[in-house]
Amino acid sequence: MATISHHHLHQLAFIPSSSSSSSSSSPSLLSFSTKHRSFKILCCLSIKESTNDHQITPQEPSTPTKDNLRVVLAAGGTGGHIIPAVAIADELRVSNPNIEILFIGAPNSMESTSISSAGYSFTSIPPVRLFRPLFSLENLSLPIHLVHSIIHSFKLLKEFDPHIVIGTGGYVSFPTCLAALFKRTKIVIHEQNSVPGIANYVLSYFSQLVFLSFNSTIECFPNKHNCVVTGNPVRVSLRKFVSKAVARLEFFPIVGEEAKVILVLGGSLGANAINIALLNVYSQMLLEHKDWYIIWQTGVESYNEMESLVKNHSNLVLKPYGNYTVSCIQWIWHMPLQTLLFLEQVQ
Repeated sequence: MATISHHHLHQLAFIPSSSSSSSSSSPSLLSFSTKHRSFKILCCLSIKESTNDHQITPQEPSTPTKDNLRVVLAAGGTGGHIIPAVAIADELRVSNPNIEILFIGAPNSMESTSISSAGYSFTSIPPVRLFRPLFSLENLSLPIHLVHSIIHSFKLLKEFDPHIVIGTGGYVSFPTCLAALFKRTKIVIHEQNSVPGIANYVLSYFSQLVFLSFNSTIECFPNKHNCVVTGNPVRVSLRKFVSKAVARLEFFPIVGEEAKVILVLGGSLGANAINIALLNVYSQMLLEHKDWYIIWQTGVESYNEMESLVKNHSNLVLKPYGNYTVSCIQWIWHMPLQTLLFLEQVQ
């Protein structure tokens, strides 16, 4: 069981993307006491933003240090689960440079490459996937895979000995958070979508807090008093403001100030309905509007197909997914930030 020395004050922080407030029924003080440690976590909302937006430096895997706060983040499957987890880790490291962070995900996956490139330690567990519909032949082996993954996760948690596990959804977060429960390690989860997935819905019964992006999502969870509306975490890189002119030059070398730039986002894997709809109209749009420009993020799974179908056009940029759209998003969607702090204080 992890312990904390009495001279430390630790912070866990989320950076939501939009103005938000906690649920009126949300707890303001939780006891995280166990037989081997005694401390409290104070949850509060602050309008202060972190001013330290320094470059995140790579973190090499190492043996956990006894005196440092240790956090495990379980995220995977899609960018919608992975990117918020990276944003949480960014702010945690800014708030506490000595913090030790470990990401757990699936091997040979989107998270296995994106997490490492973000500068964080990453380790994998055997993947567990739930097929739809729920009662299908593909799910017959699910219990065996789940047990195998939980055992593997438990061994990793025992070695790293985290103080808390944060799950941001996806299949990989479920066995990791269950292993944390068996290890008697506290867990919190963050739900990015308006309607929660199966993993987060089940884990909400055992989580100390459930962080949400939308007020309406509170109604989807059974333990509403544990819900706190924070918004969606934003990465440090997105908080570095870039002017419109500079951002446009990143994609279109020659573009006037009066030009209209349209950013089309369909998620990390791609939204087929959006891609098909744009495929049918983009040519006519650019033909009728000479001063229109399109940045089209197809998603990694749809990129090759869309690239083969889309004709080259000087006013169109086609990208799969990644940091290509970062500078563009910064001036298209630049919202005020709000910081959620967990102040962990030893009694």
